[in-house]
Formats: sequence, C-alpha cells, structure tokens
Amino acid sequence: MKKRSTAALTALLVVAALVAAAPGQRAEAADSRPGDSARSAESTLVKGVNLDTVTIPELQARMNRGSLSSLRLTLAYLRRIKAVDPRINAVLRTSPTALRQAAASDLRHRLGRTRGPLDGIPVLLKDNVNTRDMPTTAGSLALAGSPPDTDAVLVGKLRAAGAVILGKANLSEWANFRAAKPTSGWSAVGGQTNNPYVLDRNPCGSSSGSAAALAASLAQVAIGTETDGSIVCPAGMNGVVGLKPSLGVVSQSGVVPISAEQDTAGPMARNVIDTALTLSVLSGRDTVRAGDAPSFTDAVGRPGTLRGKRIGLWRLPSLGAEVDALMTRTAERLTAAGAEVVEVSLPYQERLAELEFPALLSEFHRDIDAYLATRSGPRDLAELIEFNRTHPRERSCFAGQELFEQALAAPSTTDPEYRAMRAELTDLSRRSIDEVMAAHDLDAIASPANPPAWTTDCARGDNDVIPSSTPAAVAGYPSLSVPAGFVGELPVGLLLMAGNRQDVELLSLGAAVEHRLDAWRAPRYLPSAPSGTSH
Repeated sequence: MKKRSTAALTALLVVAALVAAAPGQRAEAADSRPGDSARSAESTLVKGVNLDTVTIPELQARMNRGSLSSLRLTLAYLRRIKAVDPRINAVLRTSPTALRQAAASDLRHRLGRTRGPLDGIPVLLKDNVNTRDMPTTAGSLALAGSPPDTDAVLVGKLRAAGAVILGKANLSEWANFRAAKPTSGWSAVGGQTNNPYVLDRNPCGSSSGSAAALAASLAQVAIGTETDGSIVCPAGMNGVVGLKPSLGVVSQSGVVPISAEQDTAGPMARNVIDTALTLSVLSGRDTVRAGDAPSFTDAVGRPGTLRGKRIGLWRLPSLGAEVDALMTRTAERLTAAGAEVVEVSLPYQERLAELEFPALLSEFHRDIDAYLATRSGPRDLAELIEFNRTHPRERSCFAGQELFEQALAAPSTTDPEYRAMRAELTDLSRRSIDEVMAAHDLDAIASPANPPAWTTDCARGDNDVIPSSTPAAVAGYPSLSVPAGFVGELPVGLLLMAGNRQDVELLSLGAAVEHRLDAWRAPRYLPSAPSGTSH
C-alpha cells in the first residue's frame, strides 16, 4: 500500500475512534453545523440524500463519486437512532466499531477496492444472529452475558462484503416461541417495540425490531429471521419489504433456532432492490439458481413489465373487509398494468395447521438444546425453563412459557410419529403451492401479508391468526412482502410466493409490483389511531 494510502487510513480510523469513544457527544460534534438542533438529528436528509427513499445503488454511486462517505451515512443513522428510536424502541444496541467499519469502507472506495454493493452500507441484525463483538440474546436474560465466540456465517458474509454492522434490533423473545399468548415485539432484554405508524399498535412477528427500525429509517437494511411469518408479517405491518428466502439459501449456522426444517434468515429493506442486493451477499453468490438464471441485480435493477404475468390472488377474507377491499384495489391496479389476476384458494391448509405446531415442538427441543450447548448460561431447554421461573423480569409482560414446557415433553425427532408428521407437512405444503401454480399457469400467488396492526396488550397477547405465510414457510419456498397500501394509518403488505428456489424470479416480479403499487409512505409516529380505524 502506498504511504499516502496508509496515512489516509490512519487519519480515518483516528477520526472514527474519537467519535466512537463517546457516541452521544462526539457524533453530534462531528456532524454539527450552525443552527443544528435536536430536530436535525431526526432529519432523513444527509448530504442531499433522503434516507427514506434512497437505494443502495444510489448510495454507492455517491460514495464512488466522493459526494457521500460511509462515515457520514453511518453517523446519520446513529444520530437518527438516538433521536427517533426512543419512540419505537427497535434498536437494542449499536456497535462500538460501526464508525471504524465505515472509515475502512471509505478508504476502499477512495482506492477503488470496494467489495460489492453492500460495502459501507449500514445493516442492523436481529438479536438472534450471533455476533462475536456484541451480545446475542434472542431477547432473553438467559443469554445476556458473554457474546458468542464466533459470528454467524451470514455475519461473516456481511463483514467480508464490507457492510457496516450498525447494531442489534429488538425482537419477540425467543422468536415468539415461548408462550401460548405472547405479545409480539416484547422481550425481557429490550422491552416493547412499537409500530412507527401508530405507536400503540403492534409491529407483528419476531423480526419486529428489524421492520420497525427500517420503517423509521434507522438503517439502510436489516436482517430478520422466519420460521412462519416472522419476516413477512412485520414487513407488511411496518410498511417495508421483507424476503423469506428458500430454505437453505442463507446459512442458519450461528442463528438461534426454532426448527432447522423451516428456519431461515432473510433481508429486509425499504425497497426491493436493496432486499435483493442484500440477499446476494447473504447467499454468497449473485444467483441462487444454477445455469443461466438472471442475477439479483439484473432481476430488480430495472423493474420489468407486469404484462402477461399471471398472479393467483388468495384473498383470505378472515383478515377483514378493509383488507379484502385493499386486495380488490390491488388486483385492479395489477390488471391495469397488464397482469392477469385469477382468484385461487390453496388446498390442505387445515391439515397443515393441525400438523405444523406439534412438529415444531419436537424440532425446537432438538435444535435449542444444540444451540444452548454452544453458549454460556442455561445448557439445555430444561435449564432454560428453570431460569425463566426464577427471574421475574422474564414474566413482566406475559408469564407463560407453555411452548417451552410442551417442547420439553414432545416426542423426539427420531420418533416415527414425528417423522410421519414432518413428511406429510412437507408434501402437503409443497403441493398446496405447486398444484395451484400449475393448474392456473401462475408466476406467483399473492395474498395479504397482514391485517391492520392490533393494539399492543400484554394481558391479551397478539391477535395474529394470519394464515398467508404458512404454505411457503412449511414448504421451504420463498415469499416476499411488499407494501400494498393502508387501512387508515396502518400499512398492509402484499405477500407474493413462488416455487422452490425461485427467489430471483420472485424478486423480479416483486420489483415490478412495487413499482406499480407505489404504496410506501413515511410513518408519522401517531400516539394512537384516529377513531374509526380497525382493530
């Protein structure tokens, strides 16, 4: 490396170290201008860029030109977290090295040695994804001690790609797999995450902090995880984009588990292209299909036409008349853009509902025991149950741990009855999608991702019977939530699902749908919904 380059790196790292030494004071000093106020920290504008709407390719173009630095971008997000997050409580902690990571990226940009589309881009991680330099708690006090020894595989991929690991997002404790009537967005470690659109409403699902943080523009992208609905429902309910990839596309190594048969991490963002570019890094390759499949960038960089696309609409009227009316308007808009929308129903759903939960209980016992053996704290599920019994803060929102107790007593995954259940689940879930897509020659199946957000209530728990996520989740097929519109002040997502490993094709279609619907709008952080709003 040339002497000048070494000096530049040293200078950048020194600046970052000074700022990181006292985040609250130094961050403001480093980015202040005459007339700055608390409101400037809440601004979504940085160097002429609107954080609400900017995409990763636009950020990279500016960083390559030198008109924006990763350090300035990261500082802007850290300032917004400090100013805005107290209202929504989505971010558990920020990384003490975030600014150093950004400074290193700036040097790579100056030298023309960037590592790809995420170089210098701030990313939040759901706090069930292992990081060696920050706690990974799954929201539980039982894991709130020493950090894991190593990063999750997906974190290693993000670091290798030059992404700035900004911090950790709150989540529903144990990914919502503890109590029979949990409250989404609550954890003993982080408290309750609020929906940025209406603060007394729920953010849904276990990736609640990831979605709420994105809605509030506290990071450029975030990582969520899903077993059934925990990426796509919070994405829909917080008005952002979330992809549950095909099972196996993203490594689950180093992620707190529920079930190896269904779990996957996935990207979340405010637009489809950022979601796709993040998946390209998480998956470790620019396409998840062999041969001549289109790349993520090609698939979504220039939204294609909807003309000739066939989309099956699975209405789910159980989510309410207002959501159903929104689905009607959505179908009309897609049809006007040249798509053919046909109404469908998915078979086998009652049987899937009967079998999924018992299978997950057995899988959770197996997989959480294996994970806990790698961490300090409770060594297995039995010790975890005892920990919760003896720590009152674990019961400060809801007391139950019925799912833990049922999992402890569930049949082993070597039991023939369990094996038959999982085999039937896999078969019926895949057939429920494959048969409908083949019968109607569909490119995708669409359904509502969520109802309007319900009021958060620890005593009542969630009001979240949302069947749309189950077929793709159990089958291991990809699903994508994109903003569809609003019921009053509350966002509703359109869930798109497709066949196995059709992630690229689904993202391409999702980009076209996103472009046509143009349904995103910034949250207003209302204390409560105006009278007459549902739920």
